[in-house]
Amino acid sequence: MRKRPFSLFGLFNYAILTLFGFAMIYPFIYILVYSLNDGKDSMMGALYFFPRKFTLENYVEVFDNVRIWKAYRITLLRTLIGTLLHVSLCTLMAYALSKRKLPGRSFFAFYIFLPTIFSAGFIPYFITLQKLHLINTFWVYVIPMLFNFMHIVIIRTFLQAIPEELEESARIDGYGDLGIFLRIIVPLSGPVLATISLFIGVAHWNDWFSGAYYVSNKDIIPVQTLLQEMLMEAEALSSSMQRAAQQGG
Repeated sequence: MRKRPFSLFGLFNYAILTLFGFAMIYPFIYILVYSLNDGKDSMMGALYFFPRKFTLENYVEVFDNVRIWKAYRITLLRTLIGTLLHVSLCTLMAYALSKRKLPGRSFFAFYIFLPTIFSAGFIPYFITLQKLHLINTFWVYVIPMLFNFMHIVIIRTFLQAIPEELEESARIDGYGDLGIFLRIIVPLSGPVLATISLFIGVAHWNDWFSGAYYVSNKDIIPVQTLLQEMLMEAEALSSSMQRAAQQGG
């Protein structure tokens, strides 16, 4: 077996890739170390690679917290339902807009594009949700995120690259528009649908804003909102402890 000759570039390349890989992994190590350390001791900071006071009480506290399980259930439901509805409706809209013979095609494209340029602001948006009776309901997470103009454009661009001969041959076989869409378009659109599903799924999973400002019922807040509240409570507790320590000193 021949040995590879020494290469300065190869050494530099491996060093850079090793550092890059460590930079990607370290945030997970950092969080793991804090999760395995005593909570009060963690407030002192200076934890990097190993716990200072090892404990599993944090995990026991999490698994015994009913609010966290409820919040995870809401997050999973909104992610699954929201992603399915978003991809379905955006794909139907993109399929319609990909047809050059669609009556009013330019008008509909401009109509859904216009709200991406102008925004009425937070208060009118809140009032709109209130008039639609979405405030303090599960559907405030799903319905406002059903459409996204950029996702429609991405799907439409992909669909326009599908040869029209496939649809013509399907029509000869007796398929209508819905049959062509379900049997021809959707199976061929797997890559772009997976991409859009990833985009909107991550958006649903990471969204904490909706639960913080549009929902006051603690039973239907998502896990990201709950974690945000817990983080703010922890920061307030840490600040009060520091002030008490300074006054006592």
